[in-house]
Amino acid sequence: MVWAYTLLSVLLVSLVSLIGIFFISAKESWLKEILLVLVSFSAGSLLGGAFIHILPEAVKETGFTPILSFYILSGILIFFALEKIIFWRHCHIPTSKSHPHPVTYLNLIGDGFHNFLDGMLIAGSYLASIPLGIATTLAVLIHEVPQEIGDFGVLIYGGFSKPKALALNFASAAAAFIGAFLVLILSLKSEMISSFLLPITAGGFIYIAGSDLIPELKKEVSIRRSLIQFFSVVFGILIMAGLLFIPGIK
Repeated sequence: MVWAYTLLSVLLVSLVSLIGIFFISAKESWLKEILLVLVSFSAGSLLGGAFIHILPEAVKETGFTPILSFYILSGILIFFALEKIIFWRHCHIPTSKSHPHPVTYLNLIGDGFHNFLDGMLIAGSYLASIPLGIATTLAVLIHEVPQEIGDFGVLIYGGFSKPKALALNFASAAAAFIGAFLVLILSLKSEMISSFLLPITAGGFIYIAGSDLIPELKKEVSIRRSLIQFFSVVFGILIMAGLLFIPGIK
């Protein structure tokens, strides 16, 4: 049952990589408004998933110990290191179809690592409990929508055709299956794997929301858009909190 839930969840998350094709021809002003809401909603869902679902489950399993804090900090540092890989170097050769900008390849590699970790985190959450796995999948899924739109845009800007950009983006997203399989196979030998994956997941969620998403939202100075951002973040948190009231999800 855990395997089925995990693989179905990873498949859904991976399919989000194809969503960019629906937005590539959108007007820039409209796309900015949509991304404003999606990024804000994503920040709220990640924070809600970390503080309302994942951390309470981790504390219930092991107690709130220095080791748990170390794992949370490890999650933050892992995603920080991942971002350093993504922005490792730049190319000064003009972008063209015959010379896709190297940042596109770095983006694919970094996104592949990111998706690999997503697969591990989803699998680890399902190993703890099915409800927690569902909550984690929802938080990842919501976060992936604006991210994949951005990734697809980077590939197009880098000189790839739309079909190739879609194929490469999906291939990168499919790395989540490798991460999920790795955790599920290791779990056959050790039942303790979720005890450190859960706080690492929480740390990763907190880092993405606090370091990537919220700073991006702070650039907005319009009062109207700022209010939209704030209430979208709150709505994301409330969605995760609302899962607590669904029978079977705690």
